[in-house]
Amino acid sequence: MYLPPGYDQQPQRRLPVLYLHDGQNLFDGSTAYIQGQDWHVGQTADAEILGGRVEPLIIVGIYNTGKSRIGEYTPTKMPRLGGGRADRYGRFLREEVMPFVHREYRADGGAWRTGIGGSSLGGLVSLYLGLSRPDVFGKIVALSPSVWWNQRVIHRFSESMQVHARAKIWLDIGTREGPRIVEDVERYRDILLARGWRSDVDLHYERVEGGEHNEAAWAKRVGPFLRFLYPAG
Repeated sequence: MYLPPGYDQQPQRRLPVLYLHDGQNLFDGSTAYIQGQDWHVGQTADAEILGGRVEPLIIVGIYNTGKSRIGEYTPTKMPRLGGGRADRYGRFLREEVMPFVHREYRADGGAWRTGIGGSSLGGLVSLYLGLSRPDVFGKIVALSPSVWWNQRVIHRFSESMQVHARAKIWLDIGTREGPRIVEDVERYRDILLARGWRSDVDLHYERVEGGEHNEAAWAKRVGPFLRFLYPAG
C-alpha cells in the first residue's frame, strides 16, 4: 500500500486509486520474483508527486497467489496451461479489496479516478477487467500484456465488446520480449483505435526499443504511465 506525501496533512481530501497486480514486485526488492528487482513504485511516485508532475494518489499492490496466478490473471482456459478465473478474481477485487480500501483510506470512488494495472498476465487481466467494467475502472495500465493468451482471446473480446465508456489506457511492449509479441500488441492497439480510442488522448502506446520482459524493464515505465494516467492539475 502506498500513500502519497502529505496524505495525513489533508484529512478532507479524497484521492484517486491505482490497483496493481503482482504486488510482491512493486515496492520491495526482498519480496520480488527476482530478488532485488522491484518496480520502485513508492520512490518513483514520491518523486513524480513532489516534482509536481503527478497528482497525489493511493497505490494498492495485490499479491499474486503463486501457483494460482495463471488462473486468476486469465479470462479463459487453455489446454495444459489452465486458467480462466479472471472473472472470479475481478469479483474479489470489487467486493473485498476495494470496499476495504474505501473503508480504511480516503479513496475517491469514481471510475475516472480508479485504475487497474499490471505486467505480462497482469497486463492481460487489467485489460480484460478494466474493459469489462468501465463503470468501475476508468484507467488501465497494461505493461507488456500477454495478448497471445488463448490464440489472442483479448483481441476477439475487444473487437466484439460493447463500448459504453472508454477507459484511459497505457499500453506498451519491449522489442526484446520474444518473437511476434510486438506485432501482436500493435495489432491490439489498432483494434482499440478502430473502436474509438484516440492516440495520446485516451490511449498511449509505447514500443520500448530493447525492452525486456522483466521487473527492471517495467520499473522504468512507472513514471511515464503515472504522468499519462494521473497528471497533476
